[in-house]
Amino acid sequence: MTENELSGILEEHGQQHIFAAYEKLNEEGKKKLAGQVERIDWSSMDIPCHKTAGDEEPKQERGKLEPLSAMEISQIEANKTKYEVVGIDAIKAGKVGAVLLAGGQGTRLGSDGPKGKYNIGLTKDMFIFERLIRNLLDVTDKAGCFVPLYVMTSDKNHEETVSFFAEKNYFGYPEEFVKFFKQEMAPSVDFNGKLYMESADSLSLSPNGNGGWFYSMAVTGVLKDVKARGVEWLNIFAVDNVLQRIADPVFVGATLESGCVSGAKVVRKADPHEKVGVLCLEDGKPSIVEYYEMTDEIINSREPNGDLSYNFGVILNYLFRVDKLEQIMNEKMPVHVVEKKIPYMTADGEYIKPETPNGYKFELLVLDMIHLLDNCLSFEVVRDYEFAPIKNKTGVDSVESARVLLQKNGVEL
Repeated sequence: MTENELSGILEEHGQQHIFAAYEKLNEEGKKKLAGQVERIDWSSMDIPCHKTAGDEEPKQERGKLEPLSAMEISQIEANKTKYEVVGIDAIKAGKVGAVLLAGGQGTRLGSDGPKGKYNIGLTKDMFIFERLIRNLLDVTDKAGCFVPLYVMTSDKNHEETVSFFAEKNYFGYPEEFVKFFKQEMAPSVDFNGKLYMESADSLSLSPNGNGGWFYSMAVTGVLKDVKARGVEWLNIFAVDNVLQRIADPVFVGATLESGCVSGAKVVRKADPHEKVGVLCLEDGKPSIVEYYEMTDEIINSREPNGDLSYNFGVILNYLFRVDKLEQIMNEKMPVHVVEKKIPYMTADGEYIKPETPNGYKFELLVLDMIHLLDNCLSFEVVRDYEFAPIKNKTGVDSVESARVLLQKNGVEL
């Protein structure tokens, strides 16, 4: 990109202050900043109405919502042996891979490092990454073979994550079955849509949300490994749920037997107002609606038997058919505009760490992929056996609550 082209792009999008910063840099700095600008997807930064502090968040327009029934625990238990055999056979045939979404930091836990490095042990070391690998090993030991594991990192934590796995000897998992790849980064803007600078030669960039994972696999070349190994299904899971079963053969088998092209593990809501996304139908296709998008009517709607109509919350553990993901990879996904506290550098070189939200980050969410597909199996799991999210250090969905559930399931900490 020439300087004239760079200047033209920035002027077109009202970002002349970035070119002013560019002009002050040496050649190496100019190359770095120009490269960042060149990678910006400007279409993903459309804010419906640039807001100021105190305005309501822009909300995504929703279609017609209807309940989606789940394969409930009683049905799963009645067919567990059959589903498990089908799932184990698929794993043995090399058709199943796993993708760990680990691009985030442990900031809310009081840690500056990757979230997966956080130590949840009490009497011994037990890192989040370690607990997840042990959950996967429970499955691979039963199958008698290993599942390819793809770990998505970010610019913020890639090197530290890779070195930590190496330092810990991959927690007993074979190194040749583990691949790392970085997710794409997205710029941050102020409430007027102006790009923030993080340093003299760098935009303020952050991971673009978990919804870009498959595209990131493609652009980093990792998808070639998926194809070369003959993997047909990918189980996507979040770093912060330390109880979840990964490449769960019963889940895999049930999804394959159902004929669906995707599956989602769900838990029965603890109460109507629980802050979880709900799997339902939107305009006749599977969709996930976040708790803050639901009306009181939807929240309190009930079936004839008294159960909540929208009763099953997702836990960010999905199964996707690879060929279907390839078909939708280039389709436009909704961009979620999130208000955040964004540290930045002023034009005078002063570094500011705001105490209140001062701008937007732009994120893609994996839950939106579901709506691009024709169908999805809603697969119920027992909350106390498979859902121990770690969002906070104390309180609800915390290190403390996860420890209690791990110990309840016989895990020594």
